Amino acid sequence: MAPKKDASEGEKHALIGRVGTNLKVGIVGVPNVGKSTFFNVLTKSQAAAENFPFCTIDPNESRVPVPDERFDYLCNYYKPASKVPAFLTVVDIAGLVKGASEGQGLGNAFLSHIKACDAIFHLCRAFDDVDVVHVDGEVDPIRDLSTISEELRLKDEEVLLQVIDKMERTVLRGGDKKMKPEYDILCKVKTLVVDEKKHIRFSDWNEKEIEVLNKYLLLTSKPVIYLINLSEKDYIRKKNKWLSGIKSWVDTHDPGAIIIPFSGAFETKMASAESKEERDALAKELGATSALDKIIVQGYKALQLQYFFTSGTDEVKAWTIQKGTKAPQAAGRIHTDFEKGFIMAEVMKYSDFKEEGSEAAAKAAGKYRQQGRNYVVEDGDIIFFKFNAGAGLKDPKKK
Repeated sequence: MAPKKDASEGEKHALIGRVGTNLKVGIVGVPNVGKSTFFNVLTKSQAAAENFPFCTIDPNESRVPVPDERFDYLCNYYKPASKVPAFLTVVDIAGLVKGASEGQGLGNAFLSHIKACDAIFHLCRAFDDVDVVHVDGEVDPIRDLSTISEELRLKDEEVLLQVIDKMERTVLRGGDKKMKPEYDILCKVKTLVVDEKKHIRFSDWNEKEIEVLNKYLLLTSKPVIYLINLSEKDYIRKKNKWLSGIKSWVDTHDPGAIIIPFSGAFETKMASAESKEERDALAKELGATSALDKIIVQGYKALQLQYFFTSGTDEVKAWTIQKGTKAPQAAGRIHTDFEKGFIMAEVMKYSDFKEEGSEAAAKAAGKYRQQGRNYVVEDGDIIFFKFNAGAGLKDPKKK
């Protein structure tokens, strides 16, 4: 967890993880819990989804648009030639088994696939089906949650012990003072992970410590969203014998984490409908709605991402940025010259635009504001950038 700052400070604080906008969420769980089925309905792709362990070996990756009624409203308003929403990149990673950190199953390769992701959808099976085998013989989501959690911690323990052992030769024996601060920080992390057997994301870290953590991209530093795969029947009736125990486990082992029940079987049935009208009718008939939109939005938020809009009759587009991004860097997402020659950002809040009914009305109401280079872009801002044409491009403005 990053150190907390008052939002009024208007400063970007350090976050654990990679810096950038091309971030990914990995689907993680033990074998045969429905990861590939979930990946298929989420991304509308056709990754293999078979009834045997390790069906997925190489990770499948796909992008899915982030649902947003604000984007839909802007598209309906402008009726642009081009519509570009924000996207969430999702990776389907093969199942982990107990002992994966020591190479069991297809262990180390899969753990490296998780390292390449920036957040985790921890998918847990809470349905009984004699036709879908469980790698441990019987369904027990609490055991499965503990297995994955511990395997991720054990892998971090292995990495930390190796790195610290190597650094000891240069810092303690070789007297390398330059490496001493990093060594001390890693020893602090080791105390948490190895001695206290806790995950990295549960502690508060200062910016120097986060700078070191970001060199290693340790598995237990990644944010986790828990997805509970229910039977269609349990999902529709909103009851399941495991849910209270799962919530208790998460409250104890990952306090504050998001839990989202869903049903792969239900979502597969919904995905078979060819139009929105058919899906709406099916949802009404079944008495339940899809959880996919909620899952996508929460996955996107877990990556500490947000977006601003540029809009007009040519194009409505959502531009992905990390939280805390200032106006010049946001302009640089459109073109590097916009950042180099940044003059100002003319900003409307989406809520103001919708309330007033047009850009002209928002201006007349004093809700169209000029912001300088220290302005921290907020999620859903509608922005018109001005920049110095001498910095590169000829057009002095860009939407």
